[in-house]
Amino acid sequence: MITGNIKNQIDQIWNAFWSGGISNPLEVIEQLTYLLFLRRLDDLHTLEENKSARLKRLMERRVFPHGNDPKGRSYEDLRWSRFKHFAPGDMYTVLGEHVFPFLRTLGGDDSTYAHHMKDARFTIPTPALLAKVVDLLDAVPMEDRDTKGDVYEYMLGKIASAGQNGQFRTPRHIIQLMVELTAPQPTDVVCDPACGTAGFLVAAGEHLRERHPTILHDPQLREHFHHRMFHGFDFDNTMLRIGSMNMLLHGVENPNIRYRDSLAQDHAGEEEKYTLLLANPPFAGSLDYDNTAKDLLQIVKTKKTELLFLALFLRLLKPGGRAAVIVPDGVLFGSSTAHKELRRMLVEDQKLDAVVKLPGGVFRPYAGVSTAILLFTKTNSGGTDQVWFYDVEADGWSLDDKRTPLLPDDKLGPVPRTALGADEHGKNNLPDVLARWAGRNGAERERARTTQSFCVPKDDIAAQGYDLSLNRYKEVVHEAVEHRAPKQILADLARLEEEIQRGIKELEGMLR
Repeated sequence: MITGNIKNQIDQIWNAFWSGGISNPLEVIEQLTYLLFLRRLDDLHTLEENKSARLKRLMERRVFPHGNDPKGRSYEDLRWSRFKHFAPGDMYTVLGEHVFPFLRTLGGDDSTYAHHMKDARFTIPTPALLAKVVDLLDAVPMEDRDTKGDVYEYMLGKIASAGQNGQFRTPRHIIQLMVELTAPQPTDVVCDPACGTAGFLVAAGEHLRERHPTILHDPQLREHFHHRMFHGFDFDNTMLRIGSMNMLLHGVENPNIRYRDSLAQDHAGEEEKYTLLLANPPFAGSLDYDNTAKDLLQIVKTKKTELLFLALFLRLLKPGGRAAVIVPDGVLFGSSTAHKELRRMLVEDQKLDAVVKLPGGVFRPYAGVSTAILLFTKTNSGGTDQVWFYDVEADGWSLDDKRTPLLPDDKLGPVPRTALGADEHGKNNLPDVLARWAGRNGAERERARTTQSFCVPKDDIAAQGYDLSLNRYKEVVHEAVEHRAPKQILADLARLEEEIQRGIKELEGMLR
């Protein structure tokens, strides 16, 4: 948790950019990403220097080489700890003419961050703004991994609050819910084929650190965690840089986050590679139909990106692999051949575990579309028995455009720090989702379909044409209403008519 003081520092940095002439929130976060990366490079170099001095031997890995760069400037001047003390004009020259060209040469490094810096652009418009931002950023404590991650998450939250780029951020508590439902394991290979800022991958990593704290003590599991566990694809280079930095600041050394149009023809070699998929793929996204992978079109012939992504997930998962994916409600009940066939495949050929219906305002103010979380396991041999449904009516925030929290911070999210009282469930259903999910193979099967969660046998779903909308199966409780005897009602009507006639005669007398 970052303190109010640190939030104020980030707010000051953000306001400095806005008043300094950069109003595009994505450009702000991109420039901050470069500066944070430079600060990290200097920290890494300092660590190597200290290690060298302690062991009394030459540095094994120099981030900044000896000597001068091609333009004659000492590489030492390119370090954060050096240029932050320069006069604004000199600092501006060093970054624009020396530091950024140096960043673009780091592609030879194997790390995903270095790879995404190859087209780094320095767009801070004035020396005064640069000096102010460097001073403010230098004052933000970034030594602790949790603080670094939270600081960057808070910065990313600014993208959403600025409005136009909110589509890149799934609400953090919904991401956490999906991660808790799928419970990542130390040996999982996790993928988000539409990763954006890498929120799902970050949350999976944090879950593993909390629930499996020994994962980083075992050399093999630690190597797997840092180099082979996390995979993310996107076709927006800015998002790739931001996502990579998000993972880095959350302590993952080298995730595989790379440029790829997940629906395009070039995903060969990715089949059955992952054990866990977490995603909120684009709905109604633009689609290059001619370049769409032919094997996906063989599974489901459609131009709808949400259906093609589901087909992709089935292709990417290993048998036994599981997925949690956000889909628009149309996927659950759409009547096209493609919609029906995809649902039939999930129910008959794979194991559909659950449909968690989300409230309509979850993505406000950026989108008002109604959505649900689909949870399924790839088996290639069926296995669907009972499908668990949950109707989330409240996620802890108001469902209008303001999305204000309805409870204190410690009672929000799927795993609140303080247990909710019985009267608070109506404001945050997410802890209850997890509690009932755990009982989906037991007590939940006995619950009536009039309740908030219940199970539906596969045969019932097949009989409904594989419709997966919760309202198709939920039963409404009709409250008993006591009716008066017909003779009493008729007597009352007769008295009412007499009173009306009397009133009419009185009016006529007054008018004469």
